[in-house]
Amino acid sequence: MDAPRTVAAGRTASPTTARLINDRLALQLLQSEGPLTAGQLKALTGLSRPTVADLVERLQEAGLIAVVGESGAQRRGPNARLYGIVADRAHLVGLDLRTHSVTVAVADLLGEVRAERTVPIGPDDTPEAAVAAALAGLDKALAAAGAPHPHTLAVGAPGLVDPATGRLGGTDWIPSWHVALVGELRARRAVPVLLENEVNLAAIAERRDGAARDHDTFALLWLGHGTGAAVVLDGTLRRGASGGTGEIGFLPVPGTAALPSASGCDGGFHSLAGSAAICALAAQHGLPTEAGAGSAPLDAPAPAPDADAPPAEAVVRAAVAAGDTGAAFLDALAARIALGVAAVCAVLDPGCVVLGGEIGSGGGEELAGRVAGHLARLSPLRTDVRAGALGGRAVLRGAVLAARDAAQNELFGAAGPGASFRP
Repeated sequence: MDAPRTVAAGRTASPTTARLINDRLALQLLQSEGPLTAGQLKALTGLSRPTVADLVERLQEAGLIAVVGESGAQRRGPNARLYGIVADRAHLVGLDLRTHSVTVAVADLLGEVRAERTVPIGPDDTPEAAVAAALAGLDKALAAAGAPHPHTLAVGAPGLVDPATGRLGGTDWIPSWHVALVGELRARRAVPVLLENEVNLAAIAERRDGAARDHDTFALLWLGHGTGAAVVLDGTLRRGASGGTGEIGFLPVPGTAALPSASGCDGGFHSLAGSAAICALAAQHGLPTEAGAGSAPLDAPAPAPDADAPPAEAVVRAAVAAGDTGAAFLDALAARIALGVAAVCAVLDPGCVVLGGEIGSGGGEELAGRVAGHLARLSPLRTDVRAGALGGRAVLRGAVLAARDAAQNELFGAAGPGASFRP
């Protein structure tokens, strides 16, 4: 049997704690590497064969792993069996709340989406009607995924999420049905409901699956209907004292006719880089801005399936596709965006800034490169500017990942104490 593991300077784990730590390590490997044989677990963990056999038996009895196939080994036997995490051990729900829609994704314990629904919310719908429609969409998605009893729900919403209470703040500028829906979800189901700012979730998704996978420190600048930012420092998402880190729409910048106020971001960076401002800028450059104008190129990524895709997304995609015709507009837009990026860099020096949201993704490397050029003239700090890889779907993906982390922390918690499970 392996010697007890050292857990901190001057401390040694008891046999029980060592077993829990070993189990957790095995689960982390199965999460990151996929199905493994007992022999592969032995090689990757450095544990003895009897210890690996014991932990495999424990995890099977707990319903966390199962035999999912066999390896191509010449000698058949226990070591040829492939073990994998039981994906159906728990189901997760991610919700992306927008002004006129809610999108629901139901995923398994590994984060694979099993069902998805987008529910439009009419501008004249009462909060009660909006909540009822959203809940009906959730029920349909759960039924389609065969998951009537989800383990964890994670909700991405605009506004400030108070780190102390988990409640939405800054509600003067967000739909009232958002608050009502979160309250109903918490009252309706005896499961954890995580609430997070939408841009923060987008940053989680871009770090795990998107443009920032190689950076532990970066900032994400959200460019959609509105503007926002998220900050990840040394692998940790930073929310601020009141949950307001990244409310860059309120940032006073040159080029606006007024200053922002505590009750609205008109006059702030939002007035330069929000969707309405981008459409106005395009019109100044003689580009069409009506709905559907200037269709995107055939190989462009499909837009997010929600009712809230900003009209500026089509404008920016069309400008990129138009080449020289759209160059002046893109350069003017990049100069505006660079003002916000420069402010973030001056305070945080993140080294990498991802242009997220539908517009950041739609502008692609063409827009990101132009922003980088303007930024280099504004700031002495070397900063890599990248286009977001996930576009508007980053919020939903981030919600699924947040729910997955929470569920795995609880279910895998029996496999080891300490820091949260981070694959």
